Amino acid sequence: MTNKQHIIDRFISYVKIDTQSDPNSDTTPSTEKQWNLANKLVQELKDIGLQEVSIDEHAYVMATLPANVPHQVPVIGFVSHFDTTPDFSGTNVNPQIIENYDGKDIILNKEKNIILSPDYFEDLEQYKGQTLITTDGTTLLGADDKAGITEIITAMEYLVDNPEIPHGKIRICFTPDEEIGRGAHKFDVEKFGAEWAYTMDGSQIGELEYENFNAASAVVRVLGKSVHPGYAKDKMINSMYIAQDFINSLPRLETPEHTEDRQGFFHLSSIKGDVEETVLEYIIRDHDKTHFEARKQMMSDLVSEICSQYERDCISIEIKDQYSNMREKVEPVLHIVDLAEKAMEEVNVKPIIKPIRGGTDGAQLSFMGLPCPNIFAGGHNFHGKYEYVPVESMQKASEVIVKLAELTAKKYE
Repeated sequence: MTNKQHIIDRFISYVKIDTQSDPNSDTTPSTEKQWNLANKLVQELKDIGLQEVSIDEHAYVMATLPANVPHQVPVIGFVSHFDTTPDFSGTNVNPQIIENYDGKDIILNKEKNIILSPDYFEDLEQYKGQTLITTDGTTLLGADDKAGITEIITAMEYLVDNPEIPHGKIRICFTPDEEIGRGAHKFDVEKFGAEWAYTMDGSQIGELEYENFNAASAVVRVLGKSVHPGYAKDKMINSMYIAQDFINSLPRLETPEHTEDRQGFFHLSSIKGDVEETVLEYIIRDHDKTHFEARKQMMSDLVSEICSQYERDCISIEIKDQYSNMREKVEPVLHIVDLAEKAMEEVNVKPIIKPIRGGTDGAQLSFMGLPCPNIFAGGHNFHGKYEYVPVESMQKASEVIVKLAELTAKKYE
């Protein structure tokens, strides 16, 4: 097993560097501060003995572990992202280490009475007796996806230090801006040169995923007419009421809080409005492609219907596709999932194969010609102050990577 303290120190050194991305920026990376960790990773990869270490003009970091077997083995890759979500502060992260977790409430911040409790976060119960790394209640932690980076580098270092373990050529890549949906946009698949890869970006130990949502965003604009309320009879058109009609016309139970597994949803993520104009921002998600297209059509038809009711173009919609379900690209090469499942079993991790209720760089990469299932990184409660990661889960993820490299080499003997 990989050294526990070594993993803790490595992980903490990463999360203390602020790498929050910015959806309103048009540069790559979207924030200058992401370079700070990217450059650190370049040096670290060189220090542990990897070859062909590079960083391009967009901060994509790549490196190679050369094969140590004489026979031909497909080149495999491992991918993680170093940015953190723009939705919650990643500045001045102050990790807390909880050794031999006793299964009870964890006080993250006594002053603000912020408590990480197994009564609410039931997953905590399975980590009793383990070492947890938590936030201090004021920021996120950054296990999404600095845990993945920690695991990949630790595994590569282990393979360098233990040359008796057979493996083919391995490529790794660390990307910016995954949290704003751009992590794969400037990923050079040809330069990467792998036949397939794995993102280390899942949550709890054992997760193995090769299908995800089809995803789109939708912006609904409602135009009203503002006049003095005292003289508004037959003149005022309140855009907020029309927006309310639109919201209430969508299926109320097809929202994130009422769905699970492969069930899709409409998610109203933002409302900004006044009498004159109201803007609704939605995300649309469904694993099934036909249902996904039907959801988009439902919203467009609803806009047309409301315009007809008001006999004016009072509402419009702009829908943009974001990513597709990678299942159709992974299923033809399902042996790459089988290899990951076997690797988990051989290091005593029970595989949990399930659909991702979200997206991953692997989805876009799969459609770019790099089939890319997703493996657990170990963290929980991403994107907020209750985020935590068990150190033992990071150790196991690192072991899975090592075993995957070994099994792939042996499969092609």
